[in-house]
Amino acid sequence: MTSSDLAQEILVRVRRCLPEGASFPLHEPTFEGNEWIYLKRCLDSGWVSTAGTYVDEFEARLTAVTGARFAVATVNGTAALHACLKIAGVRAEDEVIVPALTFVATANAVRYCGALPHFADVAEATLGLDPDRLARHLHSAAEVRDGACYNRATGRRIHAVVPMHTFGHPVDLEPLGQACREFRLTLVEDAAESLGSRYRGQHTGTLGLLGALSFNGNKIVTTGGGGAVLTGSPELARAARHLTTTARVAAGWEFVHDEVGYNYRMPNLNAALGLAQLERLPDLIRRKRALAARYRAEFAGFHGGRVFEPPAWADSNHWLNALLLDGDDAAERDAVLRALNDNGIGARPAWRLMHRLAMYRDCPRMDLAVAESLERRVINLPSSAHLVPAA
Repeated sequence: MTSSDLAQEILVRVRRCLPEGASFPLHEPTFEGNEWIYLKRCLDSGWVSTAGTYVDEFEARLTAVTGARFAVATVNGTAALHACLKIAGVRAEDEVIVPALTFVATANAVRYCGALPHFADVAEATLGLDPDRLARHLHSAAEVRDGACYNRATGRRIHAVVPMHTFGHPVDLEPLGQACREFRLTLVEDAAESLGSRYRGQHTGTLGLLGALSFNGNKIVTTGGGGAVLTGSPELARAARHLTTTARVAAGWEFVHDEVGYNYRMPNLNAALGLAQLERLPDLIRRKRALAARYRAEFAGFHGGRVFEPPAWADSNHWLNALLLDGDDAAERDAVLRALNDNGIGARPAWRLMHRLAMYRDCPRMDLAVAESLERRVINLPSSAHLVPAA
């Protein structure tokens, strides 16, 4: 099959999965519930900034949805992950293991702490961190002494591992947790894309010491801009709330702060929007799973690529659908992207790998063969919930 033939065949198959229309962005928010009602109530109350009842209600609903004991709402997912790492004890000159295949915010949050990302490879079966390859890498590149893990080559402490649940698909967390325990590493989940996803029945973001969610405009549930810290620890929840509200302590009308904090609290206006969105999460997930099944069926038996399907133990929210080109056809990725986008279908490649970015090219890393293969082959397809009718 020629490059032109492959691109046209993929275009035809993708188009058959979509409803009538001329333009299909990669992912759009869906507003079909109480968004207008709650936003008007918020405006009428005058409480639109970081104080207000909707923030508390949003956090309570998050704990009900995720099963986390505590949720602390933040201005965005990057702020949530930064707070998680600070509270987990990551310090300047530490190393933190993150996947090379991720959105840049994962690595950026590490740098905000003054630490360095240490890039690890991913598994094609999950698109997330490969626990087996990571364990082998740590056995050869790291050592545990005095209860902490150190990089033999750099001498720096490796403090934490941050798996990212790529496109909403859960990482294989059980063996990853075993590797963390063996090497005395703290597990902090970047669950930015995986609200509603579960690993062996447990919601992502709740299996590590802390987890971070995102509610950006392109996520399955949006607050416009927003995030949240999840944890099962009351002490860590208090620390997260304190750190993200400028570390202000109660002192009457005095402004007293006891450490360098961050102005990371979610505004009430955003929380009002998010509360309405969370009410519809089950139907949004149902529709996104139906769209994913439609794509998989359309590309079943296709000689040129397949639509990613998570392992049986993963209940994914299918935030973004991914077409994985066969290795022999990887060189045709850009031709396929052009054909789709020229026809109003907002397809995108995966992120450029972190170690290829100028600010991260000198960071420590393991062999990244699988991530480098996926970078050449992944095409994200339109994944908005509204592409499937509401229940």
